Amino acid sequence: MTEHRGRAVFWVLVCVALWALIPVVSKLGQSRLDSHQFLFWSSLISFSVLFLTLVFQGKLKHLGRISVKDYIYLLFLGLLGTYIYYLFLYLGYAGSRGMLVLVLQYTWPVFIVLLSLVILKETLDWQRLFALAAGFAAVVIVLSGNSSDTVGSGFSILSLLVLLGAFCFALYSVLSKTVQQEPIIASTIYFFAALTASFVSLFVFSDFALPGGDEIVPVLLNGILVNGFSYLFWIFALRSASASFVAPFTFLTPVLSAVYLLLFFQEGFSPAYVAALVLVIAGGLVNTIRRN
Repeated sequence: MTEHRGRAVFWVLVCVALWALIPVVSKLGQSRLDSHQFLFWSSLISFSVLFLTLVFQGKLKHLGRISVKDYIYLLFLGLLGTYIYYLFLYLGYAGSRGMLVLVLQYTWPVFIVLLSLVILKETLDWQRLFALAAGFAAVVIVLSGNSSDTVGSGFSILSLLVLLGAFCFALYSVLSKTVQQEPIIASTIYFFAALTASFVSLFVFSDFALPGGDEIVPVLLNGILVNGFSYLFWIFALRSASASFVAPFTFLTPVLSAVYLLLFFQEGFSPAYVAALVLVIAGGLVNTIRRN
């Protein structure tokens, strides 16, 4: 392994460790805050971190060189990938079992395959077909025969919302292929969209509230590292090696998330959830290896 690839592995593993914390910070950060409040504070911190990074790097002037059309497109992508996705994800983790939400969350690579066929006109080969079949089977497993895991009557609605969020993140990922802006600039605009939308939804569907003592640490951790600097760490990884080299490492994220859920919340070890998680990881990994 070259020195550059060694740095790439280091940064991508840092990203994996941080991204895997999403279920933990989502649950701990919503002990008293609701999902709208939690998303607002997280978006505010993430945007502030990225904006200050732009200032520190002397790239703030680049924001004035973006056309109105490109701004609208970037804001739209931000609504998909940093507002709708996270809002529905936080709602899921607040109201359903973490393992169930985790499986549904990681159907987004499967949706990417489906959207790539429709939007990017990619061909359907056996690897993509396997990814679609594995993802569909995983969803069927977690949504059937688990009535003991339901949370009131909102279980099916929350599950569908998480799936819709995963679809929106996949759409965001596919459409982001056409973005020409630097990742730090695009990410700053994405989180500005999330901040604006979460501010509006905060007062429409909830009310203003400060994080409590137990919520400050997860809110700061989520805003600064999980959703903030992790984007920059990901850029560091991509600059040290090719995307095809670092991409397969990201499939460690749901595995580590499952470990976190078991350690922090002692969630039941359900064979059905394990089987579903293996299916969604295998589907995404096979499709990634095919691209490589």
